[in-house]
Amino acid sequence: MIVGTAGHIDHGKTALLRALTGVAGDRRREERERGITIDLGYAYADLGNGEPTGFIDVPGHERFVHNMLAGAGGIDCVLLVVAADDGVMPQTREHLAIVELLGIPRALVALTKIDRVDAPRLAAADAEVATLLADGPFADAPRFAVSSVSGAGVDALRAALAELARTVATRAGEGYFRLAIDRAFSVAGSGVVVTGTALDGRVAVGDELLLSPSGRRVRVRGLHAQNRAAQQACAGQRVALNLAGERLAVELIHRGDWLLDQALHAPTTRIDIDLRLLPGEARELKHWTPLHVHLGASDVTGRVALLEGDSLAPGERTLAQLLLNAPLHAVHGDALVLRDQSAQRTLGGGRVLDPFAPTRQRRTPARLAQLVALRVGGLEQALPTLLAEAGNGLDPGVLERQFNRPRARWNVPGEVVEIATRLGSRLLARQRWQALREALVAALARFHAEQPDELGPDRDRLRRYAFAELERPLFAALLEQALAAGVVAASGAWLHLPEHRVQLGEADERLRVQIWPLLLEGGFDPPWVRELAADLAVDEAAMRLLLRKLARLALVQQVVKDLFYPQESLQQLARIVLQLEARAGMIRVVDFRDRLGIGRKRCIQILEYFDRIGLTRRSGNERKVRHDNALAQAAQPAAA
Repeated sequence: MIVGTAGHIDHGKTALLRALTGVAGDRRREERERGITIDLGYAYADLGNGEPTGFIDVPGHERFVHNMLAGAGGIDCVLLVVAADDGVMPQTREHLAIVELLGIPRALVALTKIDRVDAPRLAAADAEVATLLADGPFADAPRFAVSSVSGAGVDALRAALAELARTVATRAGEGYFRLAIDRAFSVAGSGVVVTGTALDGRVAVGDELLLSPSGRRVRVRGLHAQNRAAQQACAGQRVALNLAGERLAVELIHRGDWLLDQALHAPTTRIDIDLRLLPGEARELKHWTPLHVHLGASDVTGRVALLEGDSLAPGERTLAQLLLNAPLHAVHGDALVLRDQSAQRTLGGGRVLDPFAPTRQRRTPARLAQLVALRVGGLEQALPTLLAEAGNGLDPGVLERQFNRPRARWNVPGEVVEIATRLGSRLLARQRWQALREALVAALARFHAEQPDELGPDRDRLRRYAFAELERPLFAALLEQALAAGVVAASGAWLHLPEHRVQLGEADERLRVQIWPLLLEGGFDPPWVRELAADLAVDEAAMRLLLRKLARLALVQQVVKDLFYPQESLQQLARIVLQLEARAGMIRVVDFRDRLGIGRKRCIQILEYFDRIGLTRRSGNERKVRHDNALAQAAQPAAA
């Protein structure tokens, strides 16, 4: 168990921990000289339950609330310290508000310095504390009257802490390891050491981790858990890690950095949160207010964008997005505290909903519906709504980082499908994926109705035509599944429904009837596009378009630009090629020219076309037939 103190300056937090543990919290010379705690102090003691309990002593001065916040995250129990002679003071209230915002589950109250007051004053102080706690989660917190000087009440408080330590459940270690660094220092003979509270997962000697946000790789050389040497540590423990890494120096590590499993490293500067403004605030919180964000041990500046209005009244809550001036690490459910721009007072706080918030459309109904689902539940509860509003599906790797939940520990509903794409898998609602397949078929049917004289669009044209909002990898996966299932067919680069056949319009069919005799009469030297257009007094572009349509129908083939051969002529040429090979064992340009009786240049063009379509294979100045080619097989009987 980890216990953190809270309370106003000079209310005896450090002295009380010394009385409880026998360890002095103020170890810095300036702290001892000034008699106040400036930074975090740490102590460990066996309270009688056989296990060491960790104590974090926080400063009470208003100027050092940022240090208090660095140590408050991850504690199991808060020890709220109130001096009986002073009673409730400003930092008592602020620390209590911070503790409530962080969602710390347990609290004990210590009324200190009872040796300085009489019974009526002690009763009055106790009543002040009861009133302070009455409307919050710690209304039933046990209260102990103690004196760190005489020792009165200390044993009872220690016994209560020991009993609480026995009941505190070990935190789940199912997630990836992460630790919020609150100290970094160098030890002679060992090197760099960092300390902090392990918030999730497990770590062992020899593990490789990342420092975030820098992304520097480090290896764990040794560790202490709860102030004891150990081979491994887990969530909920105070951990000290001796790190090794290339050119690693203590100057490169700062309070607020994180030590993470590699799977979690994804620094972010936009975080969607569930925000609550403290009831005691005098003014509304305005959209785009600059502020300080405290998360883990980090303190970064930024602005808040309200998502459900332009202002937030004291005591109210809303959905909001934080736009940070420096990257940090966050996971769904992490508690954070917001302080004003000058770091003078605590404004409110909340919980992280999505650490990877979008840059656009953050106020749309679809996005707000996702955030409401994230506010209500965890991964399994929110996933159906997240998928319903995610047109391109969800990246499971991002979800792992967002919730710190390895895939092996997911309990995904049956209505979710995982689609493999070339850029990784995507999760989609089964109904959404089925709707996309139906939309694909419908889009092709619509295209065929609009363009009956085209075989179909190519992939890029189909995506632009009907799926512009779909990411290219997901569209490719959708199309591949449809092709494999046979609901979509491909002819070369063209996509179409299996039953679709190209049909020429009336005008194109009339023109085809006119040009067809000319193409056949041309034999092995048919007329060019410009010659056909001139003979029939037709626009050259219109003639070229018609011949390309006929090529899609496999009635003609374009051998060179603007020169089209009817399929019948090509089959005759293929027979001649087969005959030449059967006679001489190869095809030579000179033999092909003599056989056709046309110019050498045209013969070379025809043979190069046959090379391109795989009918022949060139070797030097000679060619051989590829007998597995479809055109060769079709021409084989006639050639024989």
